[in-house]
Amino acid sequence: MTGTTYKIAVLPGDGTGPEVVAEGIKVLQAAGRAENVSLDFQHYDLGGERYLRTGEILPDSVLEELKGFDAIYLGAIGHPEVKPGILEKQLLLRLRFELDQYINLRPVKLYPGVETPIKDKGPQEIDYVVVRENSGGIYTGIGGITQKDTPHEVAVQSMVYNRHQVERCLRFAFEYTKKRAKKMTLGLVGKTNVLTYVYDLWERAFQEIGERDYPEIKRDYYHVDAACMWMIKSPEWFDVLVTGNMFGDIITDIGAITQGGLGIAAGGNINPEGVSMFEPIGGSAPKYTGKNLINPLAAISAAQMMMETLEATRVAARIERGVRRVLENDIRSLASGQMGLTTSEVGDKAAAYAAA
Repeated sequence: MTGTTYKIAVLPGDGTGPEVVAEGIKVLQAAGRAENVSLDFQHYDLGGERYLRTGEILPDSVLEELKGFDAIYLGAIGHPEVKPGILEKQLLLRLRFELDQYINLRPVKLYPGVETPIKDKGPQEIDYVVVRENSGGIYTGIGGITQKDTPHEVAVQSMVYNRHQVERCLRFAFEYTKKRAKKMTLGLVGKTNVLTYVYDLWERAFQEIGERDYPEIKRDYYHVDAACMWMIKSPEWFDVLVTGNMFGDIITDIGAITQGGLGIAAGGNINPEGVSMFEPIGGSAPKYTGKNLINPLAAISAAQMMMETLEATRVAARIERGVRRVLENDIRSLASGQMGLTTSEVGDKAAAYAAA
């Protein structure tokens, strides 16, 4: 790793995205210098402002360029003057599908000093990872509307998975559980009692792959409604959870609030064989734009995930240390505007800790 150079495409995006990304880059550079790792950043002007100015969202030429990077670092997408769904579908979802980022990886980790709304639970109990399938399911938009705006209107949106999509997601989850090497337990979250076709496929593949190739990993199954309940009541049960696209979208937000909220939650859209994209989970937060008050820790944690995925593990460890020490020593609250520090001050302190 020492002496390595990583090419990172930076998409600061909308609202407070550029502010939090700037702090993430600050910490990345500090940690990289300490480990003699070079980071070559190239910024791209994609998002609501570009769309309003030019009508462009994601030019084909830019998409081709992005395929040549080691990773993509995203700030936030969402502009108050752009109708919801336009940027999300034509930028975020297009990137995920075109770059085949078929895994959404969401750590749920409560750090010391961070409050959780769950009574009598702490960092020892809240430390697991959700692996969400990111390329199929109901979000692919298969379906349609007929007889629109009439009393007989019909809307259909289908949950569609093929065996290939399911198996590659499950294999990633088994491998991640093995590499994580904590409880060595993988739980499938589904709904086999109602979604009897789709989650029958998931469960059969889960059991077959686990029994044949990963006998050392304990396998559990949870209906999604029960999983939501246990995420609140007994999060210490979990090590790694794997699920489909829609259920993953829902349960990861539950996980985020239990770890302290969107101010600390980060995620990665992963193509294990290609280009992955990392981002804070919170939105563009336009009301905080330009005020130097937004919490950048989720973006800094996304940078840590990016380095870990690129196997720059020593750089990643330094970034995580920076986040931990800011939380322990400096920040008053994760809520933007109530941190007791400005956005740039949080970045300065995290960078100093990462470099030490």
